[in-house]
Amino acid sequence: MSTATVVGGGPAGLIAAEVLARAGVAVTVYDRMPSVGRKFLLAGHGGLNITHSEDRDRLLTRYGSSADRLASMLGVFGPQDLRDWCAGLGEPTFVGSSGRVFPRSFRATPLMRAWLGRLTELGVRVERRQRWTGWDQDGGGLRFTAADGEETEATADVTVFALGGASWPRLGSDGGWVGPFADRGVVLTPLRPANVGVRVGWSDDFAGRFEGTPLKSVALAVRGQGVRPVRGDAMVTRPGIEGGPVYALGAAIRAALDTDGSCVLEVDLRPDLAGEQLADRLRHRRPKDSGSSWLRRAIGLDPVAIALLRESSGGALPADPAATAELVKAVPVVVTATMPIERAISTAGGIAWSEVDERLMLRALPGTFVAGEMLDWEAPTGGYLLQASFSTGVVAARGALAWLGRDVER
Repeated sequence: MSTATVVGGGPAGLIAAEVLARAGVAVTVYDRMPSVGRKFLLAGHGGLNITHSEDRDRLLTRYGSSADRLASMLGVFGPQDLRDWCAGLGEPTFVGSSGRVFPRSFRATPLMRAWLGRLTELGVRVERRQRWTGWDQDGGGLRFTAADGEETEATADVTVFALGGASWPRLGSDGGWVGPFADRGVVLTPLRPANVGVRVGWSDDFAGRFEGTPLKSVALAVRGQGVRPVRGDAMVTRPGIEGGPVYALGAAIRAALDTDGSCVLEVDLRPDLAGEQLADRLRHRRPKDSGSSWLRRAIGLDPVAIALLRESSGGALPADPAATAELVKAVPVVVTATMPIERAISTAGGIAWSEVDERLMLRALPGTFVAGEMLDWEAPTGGYLLQASFSTGVVAARGALAWLGRDVER
């Protein structure tokens, strides 16, 4: 019987283990944590958004520069395949109002419990509390160190690595694999925080009053980056700002920070109204209206939006309606840095696409495959991260089966 080692017990690793085991391969999964799937379970605390229902062309745009490489993999195991897989585990899915897809239970725990049961039935062995530390001296075997310090080695006919990026290290993904892979000559792009909040030098008064308050239904853009504005709700935090629109602009924010050391987020507080429409409404000001009352009555701004206007203009608001409208449409927020990688939902960077073939086998290490966030791709939240992790896991496993000379069935 052929054997396979899967290193990493997240979604990409576990789906690879399932595909391999279904084909009759003896699979052992190694994970450094006391239990597998910890980041997957954390993602389910607020409702497990497992994929997205939008059409394929729109879906692919979410993967930016990696869209061409991921297109074929999403064709192998796409959103409908993932939904069917969930249903097969007793967790039918539904599409939310935003197009996001969730399990019926809205939680990750029932799905993970059923999945682990299936893997057990397929004969997959899971070795927990085993940190991968590199290859043996001959380069063919894998070295692991247990929680008690005991060292072991493992060999198999094929290996699939799915060790994640470097976000949420307490859940298992700490980027410790980067050094050993670099030592073997594998080209990597440095890991960077993605889907992460950014730092802003708020005044103490603004941060103290509005920490944890959402800027609702706004549109964000990065000045000078030529990226389309992203709409949604952004959350004010004490150190800065975060939320879906910020995450979606992560690559543009990093590019601006790399070039200039800072960047300007432009916040459109009323994206549904053109500047001239706002100016027309602002011209109807009651003589006794304060600045805040004027903005609330005329264009419906809430306290946090009004305070953001004042924060960006040194406390004073323009008296001229046209100038005020212009500010409302592009409130400048100076970003000084992203939050650290351990605070990120995911990471950008990783093993360069040039290092793997179309089956995700490392060119420098025949018989070794990689999947998930170890590869150099990124995507915003909304189900796109999990979808690509599952898709690359399936493709890596099918590549491993092809390497073993097995028939690959969909």
